[in-house]
Amino acid sequence: MDFQTSVKTCLTKYVDFTGRATRSEYWWFALFCFVVTVIIAIFSRVVSDIISLIFLLPSLAVLVRRLHDTSRSGWWALLLLIPIIGPLVLLYFAVLPSSPGANTYGA
Repeated sequence: MDFQTSVKTCLTKYVDFTGRATRSEYWWFALFCFVVTVIIAIFSRVVSDIISLIFLLPSLAVLVRRLHDTSRSGWWALLLLIPIIGPLVLLYFAVLPSSPGANTYGA
């Protein structure tokens, strides 16, 4: 999946916590969110915080779909609430390759 398709998919499925997201879809969208937030932060910290809040739900949805792609429940996203260790575990899950074939979360 290319950059533009990934961003479009994630923004149109911003509340869709079902299905699967490929590794490239997840990381292209993460890059997009990071770049947009940093560029806007150069001009205004308040606007950057608002943009980060706007990207929160789509980012969480694509994280859950990415977890589904690795055959894990979306409830693993709650690890974000554990400082330091939780995000590191989710980073590890996000870099894992996709599960081959269909799993309980889709094809």
